[in-house]
Amino acid sequence: MRLTTAVFAATTLLIGPCDTTGLKPPKDLAGTWGGENAGLIADDTSAHVHIGCTYGNVHQQIVPDSAGRFDVPGEHNITAHPVDRGIMHPARFVGLVRGGDMTLTITLTDTTVTLGPVLLVYGKEPRMGPCPICRRPAPRR
Repeated sequence: MRLTTAVFAATTLLIGPCDTTGLKPPKDLAGTWGGENAGLIADDTSAHVHIGCTYGNVHQQIVPDSAGRFDVPGEHNITAHPVDRGIMHPARFVGLVRGGDMTLTITLTDTTVTLGPVLLVYGKEPRMGPCPICRRPAPRR
C-alpha cells in the first residue's frame, strides 16, 4: 500500500495536476477562458468578462503572482439585460489560476454586489445563456 501511494505521489509531482483542455495558459492569461454561463477574453492590454447577463472590462494586462492569484481593478455592468442602461460600476476582478483552470470573482466596489465565484477553463468556449449582450469594449479615450 505504501509503495502504491509513493508511486502515485511521485507520478503526480512529475506530470502535474490534471488539466481538462491539455492547454497551458500564458503567464499573462491571454486567450479565451470559458465556463458555464461565464467567460473571459484577455489580451496583453485588457480583458472582457461575462458572468450571466452582465459584462465588464479590465483595462490592463492580468498577470497572476507566483501563487497564481490576481486582483485587478475594472468596471462591470450588472444591468446589461434586457435593457442596457450603460451603468458601469467600479469593480475588483479577483482570481486564482491553477494550470488551465481559473476561479474568478467580481466585486462591485460601490455596492454590495458580488458575482461568482465561477470556474473558467483556458481554451474552452464560454457556454453563455440566452443574454445577447456580448460586444467589444469601446476604445478608451
